[in-house]
Amino acid sequence: MIPANKSDTLVSVRDLGVSFRIDRTNRIEAVKRISFDIPANSTVALVGESGSGKSVTALAILGLLPKENSTIDPDGKILYRERNLLELTQAEMRRLRGGDISMIFQEPMSSLNPLFAVGFQLAEVLTEHVGLRGRQARKRAVELLQEVGIPDPEAKYDAYPFQLSGGQQQRVMIAMAIACEPKLLIADEPTTALDVTIQKQILELIANVQKRRRMSVLFITHDLAVVGEIADHVVVMRDGMIREQGPVKQIFEAPRDSYTQALMLCRPQLGRRPKRLPVIDDFLDSSHPPAVADRSRGLRGGEPIVLEARHLGKSFYSRRGLFGQQEFKAVKDVSFKLAKGKTLGLVGESGSGKTTVGLTLVRLHEASSGQVIFGGKDLLAMPAHEAMQYKRRIQIVFQNPYSSLNPRFTVGEILMEPMTIHKLGSERQDRRDMVHALLEKVGLSESAFFKYPHEFSGGQRQRIAIARCLTMKPDVLICDESVSALDVSVQAQVLNLLQDLQDEFGMSYIFISHDLAVVKYMADEIMVMSEGEIVEIADSDEIYLNPRHPYTKTLLSAIPRGWNAARRTAAETGGESHSTVP
Repeated sequence: MIPANKSDTLVSVRDLGVSFRIDRTNRIEAVKRISFDIPANSTVALVGESGSGKSVTALAILGLLPKENSTIDPDGKILYRERNLLELTQAEMRRLRGGDISMIFQEPMSSLNPLFAVGFQLAEVLTEHVGLRGRQARKRAVELLQEVGIPDPEAKYDAYPFQLSGGQQQRVMIAMAIACEPKLLIADEPTTALDVTIQKQILELIANVQKRRRMSVLFITHDLAVVGEIADHVVVMRDGMIREQGPVKQIFEAPRDSYTQALMLCRPQLGRRPKRLPVIDDFLDSSHPPAVADRSRGLRGGEPIVLEARHLGKSFYSRRGLFGQQEFKAVKDVSFKLAKGKTLGLVGESGSGKTTVGLTLVRLHEASSGQVIFGGKDLLAMPAHEAMQYKRRIQIVFQNPYSSLNPRFTVGEILMEPMTIHKLGSERQDRRDMVHALLEKVGLSESAFFKYPHEFSGGQRQRIAIARCLTMKPDVLICDESVSALDVSVQAQVLNLLQDLQDEFGMSYIFISHDLAVVKYMADEIMVMSEGEIVEIADSDEIYLNPRHPYTKTLLSAIPRGWNAARRTAAETGGESHSTVP
């Protein structure tokens, strides 16, 4: 990707190589002599799966690689306005970092200091790099908060990070990044964990700020649907190497590399529902993966009901004053039925009550009202000891496989523990045999039995979490955002696994997610929640084709559509290149 002339280039990366020492004798090459340019006043998307080298490249540009175990190839260069950033002193890099080049990190809660108000942290940037102090710094900080769309910026200046929503926290990070009017903004997966509506707002904000301030953006992501909406140029990375790069139109309309094609097609499409999603290996082994028939979804009526929620309610209470308390109704009068062997999708923004419903069904939250009928009995009315035999038949897969698996247990111990508690298997050897069979079922080798969770990737850990649920041979599996943090290729593998298990065992799923494309692929029926209430419930295809409630329409309009007709027309006519309108 070479600009028309050298003056158009803001940053030029040439033969960048980065390696890390993993022990006394071994090193791993994270980035392998890559070269690409970031033109002035443009957005370049750096795309690839976890471990491809995207974030390492960004940290190398900023000079933030750990000095104790990282090495940069001496032949490599990172030229910013003809200055090689790799040759600058620490003092020079500190002046450049935050001033000329800024970065938005993926997780705002780990980047914002929880002990200080967001306004203080923003003013600190202005003091350090611009020299503003006191009232001047506060005034400018409030202006920045207003620019990034924070409501009531004067009041929010004194708010702490935990008092803001995830979207507002990310807006604060953007305000800090643009405070010194940088020439390059690096955004590292800034929307991965956000709801589709908040994601759309953040993408629009970054595009508008880029246009208004005429700066360049290096946008790091694994989601090509997002890339198609905001990028001018695309660089595709895998295993530390660049597989393909070029203008966004070329990458989306005529991708040359099989890996690029795979990234585009691994993600569920809104237009069709194949029986199996393609995975990366399908494309790397063959440029033309075999055609797969579509899977029919929906309810015909008359299916046996395995679980029914009736007027479910859940309230939380917080202290108000010295003796009073305030009630927050997280779930309000929710009723639904789950058919045997079918999937109910549960969608809505953060705070809509989706996860609370799931946790209440398995009694990890005690319901405030209502009934959950399972096996002809009300689970919520049972004493704890009696509910145990029913609990094992309803299992839950949590969102984060890193925190849901005990790091002190081997995989074998993790999977055998629930069998021991519920007295499944006559002896230890029976349980070991069952565990080996389950590992094979979820696509892991027998050697995983003796390994610890930290020795596995995120996708493999989620497979272990699913295997742990299967030890109970459940009738109902609740998947709470269980694929939201995974790369598109790993996500496809886990979704295929869930489909296979449902086909084989006839399990029923409650699939909770804010990713509407994934929900459409998985669900027979979709229930939309907002502020603790059900606003719409219908068959999967019907709700996407004919949404009735305004909130459902808002959610659907926020789905990233990738390289769409509006952007294609703008590119061909030389018009506005940044568009986040689906």
